[in-house]
Amino acid sequence: MLTIRLFCNQGMSTSLLVTKMKEAAAKKGMEVDIAAFPANEMDERVEGIDCALLGPQVGYLKGKASKICEGYDVPLDVIPMVDYGMCNGEKVLEFAAKLAGK
Repeated sequence: MLTIRLFCNQGMSTSLLVTKMKEAAAKKGMEVDIAAFPANEMDERVEGIDCALLGPQVGYLKGKASKICEGYDVPLDVIPMVDYGMCNGEKVLEFAAKLAGK
C-alpha cells in the first residue's frame, strides 16, 4: 500500500488529480491510499504516510512543510507544474512512488 497526501490551497483543486492518480494505480494493479487536503492541515495529516506532495500553487510553503514532514520522516516535494497542469495522474503517481522509494 502506497499512502500519498497532496496538499494545496483548499484541498479541492487537486481532487481531479487524485482521481487520475487512483485510475493510473488501478491500471497498474497498485494498492494506494491517495487524498488531498488544504496545506494548513499538513501537520495533522502526514503521520504514517509514505510521501507528501505540494501543489505548485503552494510550492512557496516547501520550507515550512519540509520541517513538518521531517518530524514524521515523510519525504516531501512539489508536484511538477507541467504534470499538475495537465492533470497527468500517471506521471504524478510515478513521481510520488519514486519519492517514497517504492
